[in-house]
This record gives sequence, structure tokens and C-alpha cells, in this order.
Amino acid sequence: MEAGVWTQAMSARVTTSLDDLILLKAEARGFSLRPRQPVGSLLAGRHASRLRGRGLAFEELRHYQQGDDIRTMDWKATARLRSPYVRVYTEERERPLLLLVDQRGPMFFGSDRAMKSVAAAELAALAAWKALDGGDRVGGIIFSDNDLVEIRPHRSQTRVLHLLHELVRLNRQLTEGDAGTTSVTLNEVLERALPVAKHDHLVVLISDLDGADDQTQRLATRLAAHNDMLVAAVYDPLGITLTGAPGMLASDRGRVWEVPDHPDFSKKFPIVFQQVLDKWRGVFQALQVPVMPISAARPVPGQIRALFGNRPSAS
Repeated sequence: MEAGVWTQAMSARVTTSLDDLILLKAEARGFSLRPRQPVGSLLAGRHASRLRGRGLAFEELRHYQQGDDIRTMDWKATARLRSPYVRVYTEERERPLLLLVDQRGPMFFGSDRAMKSVAAAELAALAAWKALDGGDRVGGIIFSDNDLVEIRPHRSQTRVLHLLHELVRLNRQLTEGDAGTTSVTLNEVLERALPVAKHDHLVVLISDLDGADDQTQRLATRLAAHNDMLVAAVYDPLGITLTGAPGMLASDRGRVWEVPDHPDFSKKFPIVFQQVLDKWRGVFQALQVPVMPISAARPVPGQIRALFGNRPSAS
């Protein structure tokens, strides 16, 4: 959403490393991506969207026993066999996680602590380690301006490490300063996710939503129809409170210009930014897709724990 802004005082962390993302395994605690959430969680409350969970799988038919829930009665089998039967279900053992991680040019922006691209990588690593620890399969689609890597969900640490390796590779490509036009769009990534997450996946989109349009809404609707979906909207505080200063330069897809030192600019920029953010919050809320605001300027693990209730004993 923000143009890239550079000053001599910028101290944001530019890239991440595989070691950094592996170390986040120890930070994947104090939060849960499971359906049951604490009261303070983003996913809890009467009007909030909830994760549906892994669902129930049919196991067997058996004779009705005193105390069985009448709602589990199989009336067709009861009529056919002339004896009361109930259907027994067990909770499905897994819900695959599919991470859609944005590493395009507009994510290469940061005013403090880290670039948005780095924060996105950190969040992806935290979610991957948490899902693997819960016994779920983990996969992802990582995309840059000119590259897209698909890693099918699998339950193994080797697969998670492969995903993180590709994430680091695309993250470091951002330092090469490719000024070409964006060839991989957000919509292409969502299209690619549809045949992977056919049903009962947890799909987490980690992006600043640059380039989102009406087609994005349609594709998100299709994904959310048969899967749980979360959106992590990564932002940088400077993108909201941007003001002009002598010598400050802005860049966006190869274009560079001086930020105007004018009162109207400092007023209009945050208004336009907020309008874009509010629009997409409304779109995803209508789809019952929770939106998690993630600041690149603050440590990601703490933000996730706060958003999901900060339960020290969360599974």
C-alpha cells in the first residue's frame, strides 16, 4: 500500500535469514490457530468470525445406548434395521495450513525494526511452526514480482524448512532492486491456491494487499466458501503518518520522487491510506474472514499473542 521511503536515518532490518526463521520456532507459543479462542482473541466474541475447526469424520454406526445424543440418531438405518442406531463421529486429525506470503516490491518498505517483507516472513514462520507442532500439514505459495513458488502441504519439518528456505530466497531478491513491473499479481496467487485448498484448509494470506481489486474479492469468496481463511494485513506506521521532509525520497516500482513538504500532503496521505484499509476490512468482514493488522515496526510474536488472546498455555 505504501511507496518505499528512504532516509539516511532509516534503520529497518532489510532481509531475514533461514537461521532467524528457525529460531522463531521457540516463539511459536502463547497463541492458537484452533477453533476455541480466549475471550480477548480476534476470533472470539459474538460478532467475530470464528475458525470452523477440522470438522468431524464419520467413523461407524452402532446401537443406540442410553445417554446418547438424540441428534446423532441415524433414522434411515433405524427404520431399515428396526432397531435404534446412532452415527459415531471423530474429530478429523488435521487441518492443512496453506500460507500465501507476499514478497513483492511494495513489501520492501520499512521505517523501523523491519521491512514489511521481513515481518511477513516472520509471521509465516510462526504459523508454520505452530501448525506443525499441532500435527497439521504445512504448505505455501510464496510470491515475488517475478517468481512464484508452490509447496504442497506436508506434515514434516523438512517441508517446513524447504518453505522457509524459499521464503528467504525470495526475500533476499528484493535487495537486488529489480525495477521491472510487477508480473505476479495477488489474483494469480489466489487462483493458484484454489486447486490446492479445495476444502477444510486454513488459508492465511500475508500481504499489504497491493493490487487488490474486485477479482480479489471474488477469488477470496471462493476460497473462504470451503476453507477457513485469515488475512494478515502487513503495514508500516510511517505509511499511515507519512509527512514530507526536506530531502526525503519516495520510490515505487522504479519511479523516484521527492516527498512534497506541504501541509495538504500530510493530511491527505493517511486519509487515502485509511480508506483503502477500511475498504478491504469491510470486504473480508462480509466474507467472515478475520483481518489481522500486523505492524512491521513491532516484534511479530508479541502481536500475534495479543491478537489471539495471549494464552500462555495455548496449544
